[in-house]
Amino acid sequence: MSQQIKRAGLKVTGPRMKILEIMERETSSNDVHLSAEDVYKILLKADEDIGLATIYRVLTQFEQAGILKRHNFEGSHSVFEIDNGDHHDHLICVKTGKVVEFYDEVIAKRQKEIAAEHGFTLEDHSLVLYGIYNGADKDK
Repeated sequence: MSQQIKRAGLKVTGPRMKILEIMERETSSNDVHLSAEDVYKILLKADEDIGLATIYRVLTQFEQAGILKRHNFEGSHSVFEIDNGDHHDHLICVKTGKVVEFYDEVIAKRQKEIAAEHGFTLEDHSLVLYGIYNGADKDK
């Protein structure tokens, strides 16, 4: 983790290490996205004394360094996840706030085609679908 912080051109500090550890543990392998307040609550439970302003600052620094991705889902404040370089889109339940990440090759291909039809070369995109979650996840 300290190497990741150094490669980003940031000084390795205790708060940065703890925040990165939380983000990696909580968001790397599932559909969890954390807000600054979520990180703050996790740190409080662990008896860590890191202020909310510091957490906001570190999360923003990590975003600017490409370590984290920020999302502003409708009706929500900023949430973050580890940026592992894999592109994915999101489904959001409008009742519960549940977030499901997905990737669909057909959708990705069609988006590139649409961009080309309008004279664009697609560099990036954000697709967020809002709906009502109806139960168990489909087996993948």
